[in-house]
Amino acid sequence: MLRGIDVSAYQPSAYDTHGLSFVFVKATEGRSYVNPKLTAQARHGRDAGLVVGFYHFLWPGNLTAQAEYFLSKAPERRGDILAVDWETTGAGTHATNAEKDTFLRTLKKLRPHNRVVLYCNRHYWLTVDSTSYAGDGLWIADYVTAGKPRIKAKWRFHQYSSEPHDKNVADFASAAALRSWALPE
Repeated sequence: MLRGIDVSAYQPSAYDTHGLSFVFVKATEGRSYVNPKLTAQARHGRDAGLVVGFYHFLWPGNLTAQAEYFLSKAPERRGDILAVDWETTGAGTHATNAEKDTFLRTLKKLRPHNRVVLYCNRHYWLTVDSTSYAGDGLWIADYVTAGKPRIKAKWRFHQYSSEPHDKNVADFASAAALRSWALPE
């Protein structure tokens, strides 16, 4: 298993990269928020040789506008991974299955040379999701033993802890295998 983390404005721009193969950086949320540390956090990961991904916290509605906003802030670079964070918003709402699926498909259409993955927690995957559509891969949050999420679906990334920050593993044999996967044809 490869190790990685995900970072947002709550983490420093220069986070510890020792032993990591990848990092996901929060880019945007809805149609108005952008992580003020986005550029610095992405550069820090690249400088350390990590595979870099960017994620968008999805709100219900205005899906095309949200996708365009996300892609206007996430660098357009082959080998980067794009993710949609599908969970309950601060307002207590969430995008529907159809909205989640539309958003993933819109990203794949607008950025065909990037892998697109779905991030959600185990509860969403098992009880809210009804389509099992995760784009190019599932990034599942389930705070149990690393690499052992309690789901039957194939997953690519597993967030297994949030202490002291979000820790993840990736189901790839090597960093080279992850890099190769991240470059779709």
